[in-house]
Amino acid sequence: MTTDAMGRDREAVSNFVESFAAQLVEAGMQRMPARIFAALLSSDSGALTSAELGEQLQVSPAAVSGGVRYLAQQHMVAREREPGSRRERYRVHSNQWYEALTNREAVIRRWEGALREGVSSLGPDTPAGRRMAETLAFFEFVDDEIGKMMERWRVHRDQLFGEGPPLAEDR
Repeated sequence: MTTDAMGRDREAVSNFVESFAAQLVEAGMQRMPARIFAALLSSDSGALTSAELGEQLQVSPAAVSGGVRYLAQQHMVAREREPGSRRERYRVHSNQWYEALTNREAVIRRWEGALREGVSSLGPDTPAGRRMAETLAFFEFVDDEIGKMMERWRVHRDQLFGEGPPLAEDR
């Protein structure tokens, strides 16, 4: 058994990364971004270089680059420069799930706007317009509930772990 600097079984860590990535893929994420995200999430620092990711996942720099690009577009990782170096590190946020869900709220709001236009264009009394209005009402409900849930999470997180890092809307 080979161990890492913290004494963990490297094979067990690798198995976890692949297992969690498989769950993310099953939920709809692309395979390489899922593997990269799981690797970052399971690293003690929460940040790895492209070379470290490539070595850990046994993939090419191009595969890492494409996966990181996708994750950055989804606001799931941030790029940062290593001090005194041109190398970039990719970091998963400590409040990653909060950030990801908060970013989804913006998408939901855009959908709400498009759906309002759809109701208006189709006519609220037509079968398609009613279907569109029901879909809009669903997303308005979800948007409102996510906001309430996120506030409850902030309180719960602080009770469990102490005051955490600032969240997106606190910055």
